[in-house]
Amino acid sequence: MANVKMFNMSGSEVGTIDLNDSIFAVEVNTHVMHQAVVQYLANQRQGTQSALTRAEVRGGGRKPWRQKGTGRARQGSIRSPQWTGGGVVFAPKPRDYSFKLNKKVKRLALKSALTTKVNDGKLVVVDELTVNPKTKEMAAVLNNLNAAKALVVVEDNNNNAVVAARNIPAVKTASVNTINVYDVLKYDSLVLTKAVVEKIEEVYA
Repeated sequence: MANVKMFNMSGSEVGTIDLNDSIFAVEVNTHVMHQAVVQYLANQRQGTQSALTRAEVRGGGRKPWRQKGTGRARQGSIRSPQWTGGGVVFAPKPRDYSFKLNKKVKRLALKSALTTKVNDGKLVVVDELTVNPKTKEMAAVLNNLNAAKALVVVEDNNNNAVVAARNIPAVKTASVNTINVYDVLKYDSLVLTKAVVEKIEEVYA
């Protein structure tokens, strides 16, 4: 089994913890991780972009000048795309960019991302994370753990840690149910409590 050091909030080593190989030591599959990241980013898109085509722009019903004899290029409408104020060619319209991934693919992608953190030595396990809802306290804890830019995964009922971390620009909190591949890979360090590790192994094993 994969074995990593466990620290307290002061940054002192207090022991080690065994990690489930089926989650934290799988064969890393970069392809499915890429798919998961693309899906996450696509699902974040609002898809509300909209512009008018030449059929939708107001005006331009009359031919601006006669077809021949003027010396100028023939024109049929002042709302053609080449005119200022004209319509847009292949104008973007509201659409849904989201798509689905199979559950097994998403699980494999998350396991690969977690394994990557373990392999890179960027997985930090803390015995507990009990802080007051103060930014200064959370910043001090992360500084002790050498995790300045980190994704901190906390228990569902640990609201104090969420409040304490939300004003730190390079830190994001998540629960076991909301953790995703994009965030795991985006942040330099992944901070988990002992209870969270057990919960992940229970959910994803």
